[in-house]
Formats: sequence, C-alpha cells, structure tokens
Amino acid sequence: MTKTSKNNKMSTNKNSTELLRFTTAGSVDDGKSTLIGRLLYDSKSIFQDQYEQIEAISERRGEEGVNLALLTDGLKAEREQGITIDVAYRYFSTPKRKFIIADTPGHIQYTRNMVTGASTANVALLLVDARNGVSEQTKRHAIIASLLQIPHVVVCINKMDLVDYSEEVYNNIHNEFEAFATKLDVHDVSFIPISALKGDNVVDRSKNMDWYEGATLMYYLENVHISSDHNFIDCRFPVQYVIRPYNDEFHDYRGYAGRVEGGVLKVGDSVIALPSGFSSTIKSITTFEGEIPEAFPPQSVTINLNDDIDISRGDMLVRPNNQPNIDQDIELMICWFDHEKALSPMGKYAIKHTTQEARCVIKEIKYKLNINTLHRDQEDKVVNSNDIARISIRTTKPLFFDSYTKNRMTGSIILIDEGTNNTVAAGMII
Repeated sequence: MTKTSKNNKMSTNKNSTELLRFTTAGSVDDGKSTLIGRLLYDSKSIFQDQYEQIEAISERRGEEGVNLALLTDGLKAEREQGITIDVAYRYFSTPKRKFIIADTPGHIQYTRNMVTGASTANVALLLVDARNGVSEQTKRHAIIASLLQIPHVVVCINKMDLVDYSEEVYNNIHNEFEAFATKLDVHDVSFIPISALKGDNVVDRSKNMDWYEGATLMYYLENVHISSDHNFIDCRFPVQYVIRPYNDEFHDYRGYAGRVEGGVLKVGDSVIALPSGFSSTIKSITTFEGEIPEAFPPQSVTINLNDDIDISRGDMLVRPNNQPNIDQDIELMICWFDHEKALSPMGKYAIKHTTQEARCVIKEIKYKLNINTLHRDQEDKVVNSNDIARISIRTTKPLFFDSYTKNRMTGSIILIDEGTNNTVAAGMII
C-alpha cells in the first residue's frame, strides 16, 4: 500500500471523530480571544448560562454588545486587562470534527506560552490586524510556527470591518506575508479576511466581502486534510505501561500499553524491542472497545506479543529494518521557559523523551536565535526565559529518537530542573 492510499484509508476510517488541534497567535489586541469566542458562539458550542454570564460582565463594564473574548480569558487578571496571559484551552465539536483550541498570549514575554500551546497543533491561526498589517510580532509567531513544524498556517486578516472591508488592504497584507513566508519552512499557508467582532467569514460567509471567494474559517477547520500530518511510514511505539492482570483468567497475559507515535502496526508484524534488540511478532492489538487488526497514530493501544521478552516502560517497539537514531549525544533547538534562572552551561537536568526518562548535561550552547531576524547570535550565549537557542547535550543513557522534522513526537523533549521539578525547556531534536 502506498503512503497516499494509506493516508486516505486513515482519513476514511476515523473522519467521523477526527480531532484537530489548533492554536491562535498574534499581537496583543489583534482579536485572538474574540475570534475563538465567535467560533464557539456561532457554532453553538457554549451553554446559555455561559453566554448570560459574559453578557452581564460586558454590561457591567459598559461595553457595547457582548464581549465574546471573555469566553476564553479565564483568569481574573486577563479579564481586567483585556489580554491573554496564560494558554487557555477550549474544546468544542461539530458534526464533522472535534477541536481543541490553544489560545496563546501575544506579548513578547510570553513566547514560551505560545511554544507550549503550538507544540501539538495541526493548524496555527495567525491573526493580523487589518489596520496595522504584518507586524514584528506576526513575523515572530510565523517563525515559531515554522520552527515547531506546524503543518498548516492560516493568516486571518482580522478587523476588516474597520478598513471598510477593503480588498486592496487584504491583498497588500497577503502579498507582504507571502513574501516573508518564502524564508520559512512553512508549506501550507492560507489567507482568510475576517471580522471576529461582526462574524464575517468566521462561521458564516460575509456579505460585505463578496470579492473573497475562498472558504470561511470554520469550513477550513472542518475540512483541512490532517491525516497525512502524522508519520505513517516509520513505526514507533514507546511503551508507557506493562499490563499484568495477575488473575486466573489472564494468568500469562502481558500487554504493552502506549500510543502509536509513527507507522502502522498490524497483527502478525515482526517487531524488535529497543534497547534489548529482542524480536517477536504482534499477537494482538487491543483498544478499550476491543481487538483491532491494525493501529496507527495517534491511537492509544495495548500490544500483545507472541514471545515473552523483557520489555518495560521507556522501551520502544519498532520494525527490524526501520529503526530510529540511538544515541546519547543529541543536538537540540530549545525554547527556555524558566524566568528565574538562565540555562546553565554544563548544567545537569532531567530529560523526558516519549515515555523515557533520563538525566543530561549541557555540553555546549552553540548560538541564540534572534526570533525577529532569524540571525544566529554566537556572541551572546546567555539563554533567558523565552529565548530560543541551539545546544548539544549528553544523556545518561541512549534515547531512541528521530529528527523533529521527521516525527514531532519522537523528535521532541522537555528539560526539568531537578531541584524545583519545574519544566524549564522544550526542545526539538535536530
């Protein structure tokens, strides 16, 4: 089966309950929270009491109409300032898809929050204020989306109602961003002119922009092809938990639970366990609903093998002729999260990769990346909160990994400060 036909098969099998994760990004006051509120409201994904609550808050604050941004700005400080500080996650569904939204802050000092929200996203919505055009912050967020290898980027040119729904304004912003995007590793960019406040082209097609013939934002989100965003070629199954029932009915049962992070695993397939190298074949694949003949990303399953071999949490099942990199010396691009302490050269940190845990030492800080210009700063190597840098590390035991561009799940890590147990960095393996 070719990759294309396999992807089509996956899409057909799970289209009814397919989950799409998307993140919003943009400068402060570009309307990210309002857009999400509009999506939730117009798709009838909020309860009446929620609407009545924000209606009362809007009226108390003397605002005209209902401020839909209050649906996502959950922190008291956010509501008082009218900005997003933390990453706000919201869930909703339509008959076609389920959605998880990560509403991320626009401030420069919250770059780390955008990285957190965007790390698992299929789609990034980059909001641009039609009055201001492509700003420095727009470019910053586009670069982060590129670094994180988000497969689909939608440039939502918002507040079109404030520029008289001008086609010329839309075209200028479209052309400027498209010229900038040629420098980035972004393969699928779409443009939609919207008014989150008025609802133009969000869920319903705008009558004010009859010159725009493309899809509405909701139509795009419901129909964008995301099945091939996963790697269906390289089989990767990190073991999360070993299931031993210890009862008479399943006396000899030993199942390996985890999430398929790459490839398609079928009953009867030959696999080897890393790091031991012992081989076996798949006896059965089980989900909560029962046994299935094959499993693919991002399904969570339990695999039962025909041979009783020693496998524990952190091990990985792969195909004999298609194995990941196995190494202790690893090159990373990291985003530093810790706002109290800078990255320590030769510092020791705990590292988590898939289901594996180890410790590591920072061998070298190679350069910091200037997010605004993509310039590599090899002089200033002090990595503070929100900085993005290239580093090399050595781990206490070998990790089984792919490059981040090949597989976002087996190509990402987090670093943890062992003293505070805080997550201090997210990294992409080069």
